[in-house]
Amino acid sequence: MKAVALTRYLPVSDPEVFRDVDLPRPVAEGRDLLVAVKAVSVNPIDTKVRAPKDIVEDPPRVLGWDASGVVEAVGPDVRLFKPGDAVYYAGDITRPGSNAEFQLVDERIVGFKPESLGFAEAAALPLTTITAYEAFFDRLGIDRDGAHEGQSVLIIGASGGVGSIGIQLAKAAGLVVIATASRPETTDWVKALGADHVVNHREAMVEQVRALGFRYVDHVAIFKDMRHWESAVELVRPQGGIVTIDATDLPMPMADMKTKAASLHWEFMFARAMHQTPDMIEQHRLLTRVAGEIDAGRLRTTVSTVLSPISAANIREAHRLVETGEVKGKVVVAGF
Repeated sequence: MKAVALTRYLPVSDPEVFRDVDLPRPVAEGRDLLVAVKAVSVNPIDTKVRAPKDIVEDPPRVLGWDASGVVEAVGPDVRLFKPGDAVYYAGDITRPGSNAEFQLVDERIVGFKPESLGFAEAAALPLTTITAYEAFFDRLGIDRDGAHEGQSVLIIGASGGVGSIGIQLAKAAGLVVIATASRPETTDWVKALGADHVVNHREAMVEQVRALGFRYVDHVAIFKDMRHWESAVELVRPQGGIVTIDATDLPMPMADMKTKAASLHWEFMFARAMHQTPDMIEQHRLLTRVAGEIDAGRLRTTVSTVLSPISAANIREAHRLVETGEVKGKVVVAGF
């Protein structure tokens, strides 16, 4: 099968960073689906895994953790899908990735693709949707059906992939969304997605939020850049919660978190698959639920750029775009 892979971990400026290769087609066993991949998207996790280091991969390693496609075959223990089903998923970081014609993925972390979306539009969603959904509803304990209507959430890094779907999920749950953006085009983007207020994270964020009439916010989601930690702590209400997806070595002073009895949550959407948790199937359920919301017109795709075909050159370009840190929504690469 065709695939885009690496043998060495190189900077994106190196034309040899990815290679077009031919690899054996995998065989579905157990609860695995064999998916014929139609489109993939690139996330910051892809660029972090690919970051330069002194390791040589033999055989070549396939990256990619966002895909949509069609089930080609199923393992003997599969119960949720059948060949011919259109699906979308983010996969498992411990297994070969989606930048290949065919990929094995456990059915419990796969959802039925939204019927109203093409494969490229659907591929933009899984990883970021799972991340934002788990961050809000599993980690912070926000009720997805509106029991916390009127509560506020500050989304730091709102114009990226996670923030773009996060705004929509928060609004659908009835929350007041304060989004951060720093450029006119990203400000327009988050407003179009439903943000109630926009503040500039390159300026004094606490003062801007308080100028909107919020002494505190109920929830804070740090979807980009832990340098905003102290602002987040100052703004979260007593007994409120902060969730972050950004691993950091920066200092994280905790004294004010203690006196506020505020909670800190880490979100890592690969945790369920990586550790084979008993509730892995929740990712199947949430992706399928979100697909229904998209088909009902209550949520929308977050794709902003589509490259074609899936090739070493286009995967490299997608990595380059993501590494600029200025992409709105998601970059997708479609079709072999």
